[in-house]
Amino acid sequence: MCVLGAGAAGLWAAAACARGGLRVVVIEKTDRIGTKILASGGTRCNLTTTLGPRDAARLFGPGERFILPSLRELPPTAVRRHFHELGVPTKEEPELEKVFPASDSAVDVRDALERDARDWGVDFLMEHRVTSLHPGSDAWRIKSSGGDVSANSVIVCVGGKSYPKSGTTGDGYKWLTDLGLTVVEPVPALVPLRSPESWVHGLSGLTVDGEVRVGTVRRRRPALFTHKGLSGPGPMDVSEQVARTSGPAEVQIDLLPDTTWEEVRATLIAASSARHPPRLAALFPSLPKRLLAQVTARVGIDHANPAANEIAKADRNRLVDALKGLTIVADGTLGYAKAEVTAGGLSLDQVDRKTMQVGRHPGLFVAGEMLDLQGPIGGLNFQAAFATAAMAAAAAIRRGPG
Repeated sequence: MCVLGAGAAGLWAAAACARGGLRVVVIEKTDRIGTKILASGGTRCNLTTTLGPRDAARLFGPGERFILPSLRELPPTAVRRHFHELGVPTKEEPELEKVFPASDSAVDVRDALERDARDWGVDFLMEHRVTSLHPGSDAWRIKSSGGDVSANSVIVCVGGKSYPKSGTTGDGYKWLTDLGLTVVEPVPALVPLRSPESWVHGLSGLTVDGEVRVGTVRRRRPALFTHKGLSGPGPMDVSEQVARTSGPAEVQIDLLPDTTWEEVRATLIAASSARHPPRLAALFPSLPKRLLAQVTARVGIDHANPAANEIAKADRNRLVDALKGLTIVADGTLGYAKAEVTAGGLSLDQVDRKTMQVGRHPGLFVAGEMLDLQGPIGGLNFQAAFATAAMAAAAAIRRGPG
């Protein structure tokens, strides 16, 4: 059997198939294995999540029902156990449900996956650029720059278009559309946002723990202001919605997510009638003064840090609106070069969620980022890659050698 792509999903699928008794060949177009693994998580590799299968599945939004069987078959605890068996113990960063190798080294993750595959006898064909897939009566034919390969089963794990210098340039989408399959338009995701607003750039380096919203999508995660716009887990988690917006998008940040609109307004009213009315920064000490100055400017208040009784009644509600939904215009993202994943891909209605087999093409399986399946930051996309690869491998083993 043949696995296309030597990334996270491909390495996991290859080793699993080989353990199941199949002769496995991995075809990789670059000269390097697991390049994208090495760059992930700031080279630390956030390889899974602390969440259980059900809670993790919910974070995939429309893909929840599709991914749940895979997460139950290979839950995050099983991923951690497997890496421990491969000599890579893990550690938690529970505040954002993240799991990293204890060494903080993505190299250890890549090397363990590669070593596991090679130890089970997996062969690698490096620098072979696949050009097309062709179903036959008894085998699939894979055409590549290094010649044709035939296999009873093929697992496509070549990734999307994010981080293209690793080799993921969207080649697989054409193979699938040429087979008559539906591919949802890919866009960069988990990527920083670009804003044209100079006041945003002026807050570069400032982080706020808020709730970030684009339309109906919201994430309670930190937001980082940058010299280009917004970054950090919150903005990056809603970046797909920005990328899919025609024209500029409105990003809102609830700067006080643990307090209701009514409670913020009541706090301002009570403070305004105090004997010694406190200033705004004293009322909301969790917010950086530079940020508060921009909030007041946004609503037309001249003073950067006014006392509560200096805020006119006409300005009060606008101030509360801004604190509970500071609006920032985003005119796009920083693109695939800075994206951690690709949103879009093979439409999930074309894939059996219990086997990863493409319905109309027996013996063709798709796993990982090639699927129209993406979760937020927090190890969820690696977890999905491993889990869907495991499902595909199990189905390929049942299909038999060839």
